[in-house]
Amino acid sequence: MSTLLTPMAALIEFPWLALLIGAVLIALGRRRGRRTGVVVGALWVVYGLYETGMRLRWLCTGECNIRIDLLLLYPLLLVATVAAIVSLLRGPRVAGSTG
Repeated sequence: MSTLLTPMAALIEFPWLALLIGAVLIALGRRRGRRTGVVVGALWVVYGLYETGMRLRWLCTGECNIRIDLLLLYPLLLVATVAAIVSLLRGPRVAGSTG
């Protein structure tokens, strides 16, 4: 796995961190009126619930340690999170402007 994605492996051990990230993004997205932040926050919450289910062996039987799904999930979450952060850091919308 890429060195950029290695820190995300902590989410396997502590899925509540994904729920926390999701809650923060949802709160910031709602406060700033940015749908991107809310949607990406919701993705994090869904991932946190998914990872909790994997950790508790509700969503897998047998060998749960081989996680090919993370090769897709981690990059998607990372790109989506960067998009949300950019959206949240943008200046306020100006009424009547296009773009």
